[in-house]
Amino acid sequence: MRLVRSLDFRGWVLLGAAAFCIALPGVVTTSVGAAQAGVTLEERKLPMKFSWVACQPNCRGWVSAVGIVTADSPRDFDEFARGRELGGITIVLDSSGGSVNDSIALGRRWRSLGALTTVGISVQGATAQGDRARVEPEAYCESMCVFLLLSGKTRYVPQAAHVRVHQIWMGDRADDAKAASYTAQDLMIVERDIGRLAKYTFDMGGAGDLLALSLNVPPWEDLHELSSAELRLTNLITTDAVAEVLPGSPVVPVAELTAKPVQDRFVATAAQTETTPQTVKSTKTAEALAPTGGVATATPAQ
Repeated sequence: MRLVRSLDFRGWVLLGAAAFCIALPGVVTTSVGAAQAGVTLEERKLPMKFSWVACQPNCRGWVSAVGIVTADSPRDFDEFARGRELGGITIVLDSSGGSVNDSIALGRRWRSLGALTTVGISVQGATAQGDRARVEPEAYCESMCVFLLLSGKTRYVPQAAHVRVHQIWMGDRADDAKAASYTAQDLMIVERDIGRLAKYTFDMGGAGDLLALSLNVPPWEDLHELSSAELRLTNLITTDAVAEVLPGSPVVPVAELTAKPVQDRFVATAAQTETTPQTVKSTKTAEALAPTGGVATATPAQ
């Protein structure tokens, strides 16, 4: 998790890791061909986008949530939801995490809608019967995305999906966490956000094992990918039937995606994120105040 300055120059804390996603206007689409892998990897660094994916006449459709949660994400979702009947809707996640407190706010909003959640990449393709939407299951839900997944009343995780967790840490010191110095204020911030995350976890029906697994992974280690047994232990899975979250929609077995190492957990500075073409890099931390103690870097290491 990594502490950075938010878009409005207040401190914020992020949880994040590598993910594979693409967000385009309208229906989210992506190619599973190897030639598109580079584009997919760049698009997944953008702030989270919400898109309606229609799959009529066989199913109701779903919401695709792709990218990193920022301070704007809860408001962006409210704008997306305005005028739509989203009660009981399915939300398909492909995300590398994001702001802890904003993810908590977004997750509570989804639970209030009675949303269902799963992990996947939404694909719109042409068939003999016309344009048809489907879900590629080999997607990534990492860091705070895991807690967004937890917000669903019914939760399904395909076997090909990658669900990964790690620890909260002061983001301005995550690059060299062992050598950095820390103040009592820093410890207060981290403990406060762990408390917020713990309350949210239990409110959503998650198990304490989820927190234990997450908080056992320090910033100098790779993210921990949850096994099938751990997905059940943490109560992230509530059903083995994809039809309970995506009734009538086609789901392909495995997407032909190129894997990317999990080291990319950084976020762009506030000035960078204000420029539309600039990608946002994910980080490791939860929301915090302005940097205290140690030396905060103006631009995170690449």
